[in-house]
Amino acid sequence: MKKRAMKSKKPEEKRDEHDPCSILPLELKTEILMKLPPKSIARLGFVSNHWSSIIRGQDFTDLYMTRSLAQPRLLFSVYRPNMQMQFFHSCSQEDPSSDHRRVSYTLNSDLRYSFSPHIGGLIFGQNNTKAMIGNPSTGQFVSLPKIKTQRKHIFSIFGYDPVNDLYKVLCMTEITKRGSQDFKWEDPMWEEPMTEEHQVFTLGPKQKWRMLECHYLHRHHSGSQGICRDGVLYYLASFNDKRSLMSFDLSSEDFNVAKLPEDYTLQQFGNLVDHSGKIAIVSQAYSGPMDLWVLEDASKEEWSKVAAIVPSITDIAGNVQRLIFRGILPTGEIILALLPTPKPPFFFLCYDPKEKNARKVVIEGIGEDYAAVNVFFDHVESHMVLSKVS
Repeated sequence: MKKRAMKSKKPEEKRDEHDPCSILPLELKTEILMKLPPKSIARLGFVSNHWSSIIRGQDFTDLYMTRSLAQPRLLFSVYRPNMQMQFFHSCSQEDPSSDHRRVSYTLNSDLRYSFSPHIGGLIFGQNNTKAMIGNPSTGQFVSLPKIKTQRKHIFSIFGYDPVNDLYKVLCMTEITKRGSQDFKWEDPMWEEPMTEEHQVFTLGPKQKWRMLECHYLHRHHSGSQGICRDGVLYYLASFNDKRSLMSFDLSSEDFNVAKLPEDYTLQQFGNLVDHSGKIAIVSQAYSGPMDLWVLEDASKEEWSKVAAIVPSITDIAGNVQRLIFRGILPTGEIILALLPTPKPPFFFLCYDPKEKNARKVVIEGIGEDYAAVNVFFDHVESHMVLSKVS
């Protein structure tokens, strides 16, 4: 057995000897890798065990992520119905006119995936009971096991557990009962909540959906996406006939609930956002002021409110049917997208509530006619290679 072990090492030794880069110091190799796009780095990890050990090592991973966090990017998910193709396009967030990259992913002819906000460079997509997780920087996507449910309403949130270094997906399914005798048009939660199924999936080989028990009878609000912050998933839901803030700890896998301010506009139109590292809810009633509620202390359920008056932007955007809030940049600028998607070239708006002015950001090459475009901010590139789930 000793001879066999020696023979198995010889091919690898010869490959290293013929690798001209093997004589380079580690610092120089790392510097070279940091200049490559993430897709090239991921491919280089399969060239030899030597390169793989560097690229997948914790030191390089931490260094690359630190650099990516300091250089956030805009990420666009573009769906072309005439070509049955979904592709991702990214560019510099600081200067959207520079450093453009595109990764295409061909979908099944009868499917269109809806993608949630990115986490650590990865993104989650879902179409009914079919789901996937992918790295838009490398173009690698892996399909998850089919969600086990016969119910029609499915709501999923993607997040990262920093305690155990794991990516997880929380999935909730429900049955709603309409037409209550106590129905009132002014009640935003007039649908009666029914018992939900809660499932969680941990990204990794040979993993399956696991059923969870939740002691809070609630109904998630499908009109608002959930977000992940510091290992906790947050989403809006109806609990005890009121709009509430639900949370799910990805490490302990426990649910919790917090009250929201008694504000009619927030109850009707609120959407979750991450504002400078804090959980916040933005609400706007059609053409009225845009209110930003920030959760200052989760344990005490203390909220602060900031109002921003969004001016008329007809001169910048023309006649639009609707402006959709998409996020807040570290600079404090509010990002507004247009519905329907504007004709080429695609653009979105940045509004500065302090200076009370708006600017138009144009992105060339992604807004072809009939294309549906979704924009994500503060995207970080990752060279992570995903393992097959099954």
